[in-house]
Amino acid sequence: MAAELYYIKRRLTLKKSASVRYAGLILLVSFSLLFVFHVLVMTGIVQPGVVWGGHVESSRTNLILFELVALAVTLLFLFFIAVKTGLLNLPVFTKIASLGMWIVFAYMLLNTAANLASGVFLEKIVFAPLTILLALCALRLALEKHTA
Repeated sequence: MAAELYYIKRRLTLKKSASVRYAGLILLVSFSLLFVFHVLVMTGIVQPGVVWGGHVESSRTNLILFELVALAVTLLFLFFIAVKTGLLNLPVFTKIASLGMWIVFAYMLLNTAANLASGVFLEKIVFAPLTILLALCALRLALEKHTA
């Protein structure tokens, strides 16, 4: 009986760990791709009309400023995720990363609302579902007590 309970407990622990690892992997890959996407927007390879609700394409200076802020936020979020998943072993930042994951979660929820309210078709159809997925992954990491 004790062996069966141990097996069940161990299996549940492995499932929990796997869900944290997958959530972290999805977030790391997605935010890395987002970083590349914002660089492509800054360089003009991707048309600026598909970001920021299409409102900054008329001013190159505003576009660069907004994209630099987006890159900085993306890097900060990648840092939080890397620490929370244990990819970066920085114990001094563990509590900050835990708080940071709640910030990522809230940000992704707000981003989803903004994408749904956007007049840009791509933001509504592609980015809104993606940000919902990312919000759920961020929530999974935020709920995790320890690093993976």
